[in-house]
Amino acid sequence: MIRVPASTCTSSYSSSRATTDRATLPRFAAGPDTSTRAAGRSVDGYHRAVMIYLDHAATTPVRREVLEAMLPGFTEHWGNPSSIYAAGRRARQALDEARETIAAAIGAEPREIVLTSGGTEADNLAVKGIAWAASARGRHIVTSAVEHHAVLHACQVLERSGFEVTYVGVDRWGRVDPDALAAAIGEHTILVTIMTASNEVGTVQPVAEIGAICRERRVPFHTDAVQAAGSLPIDVDSLGVSLLSLAAHKIHGPKGIGALYVRRGTQLLAQHHGGSQERQRRAGTESVALAAGFARALALAVAEREAETARQAALRDRLIAGLTTIDDVELTGHPSERLANSASFVVGGVQGGDLVAALDMAGIAASTGSACTSGSVEPSHVLLAMGIAPERAQGSLRLTLGRDTTGDEIDRTIAVVAETVGRLRGTHAPQPAAASVS
Repeated sequence: MIRVPASTCTSSYSSSRATTDRATLPRFAAGPDTSTRAAGRSVDGYHRAVMIYLDHAATTPVRREVLEAMLPGFTEHWGNPSSIYAAGRRARQALDEARETIAAAIGAEPREIVLTSGGTEADNLAVKGIAWAASARGRHIVTSAVEHHAVLHACQVLERSGFEVTYVGVDRWGRVDPDALAAAIGEHTILVTIMTASNEVGTVQPVAEIGAICRERRVPFHTDAVQAAGSLPIDVDSLGVSLLSLAAHKIHGPKGIGALYVRRGTQLLAQHHGGSQERQRRAGTESVALAAGFARALALAVAEREAETARQAALRDRLIAGLTTIDDVELTGHPSERLANSASFVVGGVQGGDLVAALDMAGIAASTGSACTSGSVEPSHVLLAMGIAPERAQGSLRLTLGRDTTGDEIDRTIAVVAETVGRLRGTHAPQPAAASVS
């Protein structure tokens, strides 16, 4: 279980209702000493509440090892990395070491790593930077209908500037057909951008196969690997990508930093203008502390990936088996080609926002889908692209596990979701039997 300030116990539906009033803190009824858990404990002015956090696709808590790696950036390596005096040189050395670690984790060279403010900026730099750099030879981009809005909205901006974008459809599992994508590439195609794995339904795309197609057709290929980096092995050569986006806060790193891998020789037009940082590809003074935290988080994720993904996949399957015994609850996304920590559903007869809010009151942090669209009342564009009817897509529920998720929490979640769905439907739902995974 995760201990966090109660004021941060919000879901991706923005159902924040925690306050410093102990009487209004989310209740948690599982495990021993439930009265203490429900009330919380005041520590340094904050009320600590125990919750089941199942929204790791939205963000993750910073690991202690990561925080410790960041501290020297605030206390020792605080100089400007572009300065030539001693304090600047110390900062530059720490920044270079972080860049080397990030590059090594994905099989890249340090000079191919452009540090950004996060995944959204990395996606925008990739899509717009390639488009404008190559606009003299063509203005056609190929992407999919299920991309993150950072990619889709960047493409829409380019469309308003005279670019043509082909949005390739997906199957019922949210997967792109490589043959359909190959057919969409034309003489004037300057970029293909397909995410590695869905942030909403967890479906893993055939990125290596798409990369081979793009290499053969000599078209730059960008993949948004923000959601995948903690679960899948990422090697830029094996995937055949020209550009790849990452973000630290999805792998227990700090918010406010990400990276764009840019293969050597790829022409990219900077979208931030100012200084000559990041080899003139992204202006602005780099944060040594954030870079160090990002590097440490990524190194830990790589080192622990095999064991942790196996553990999370078993818990995910247990969760899926339990929730799909509830009447009219359907798994969304590919049944097997999906991220180890991701389980997503449509629940008939309820609104996803109502369900998430009710789970929040029960001490479970969940979401209806992407945190970046949590304020929208429209059904998920991903679910609609998968052929799910709009009214059914309104009942979406996403539960994403993390390194602190336990089997007891999964069993508790199955029971609470069953009871909550029944109550929202106006019926008494029977408790499903605990699912077992061999």
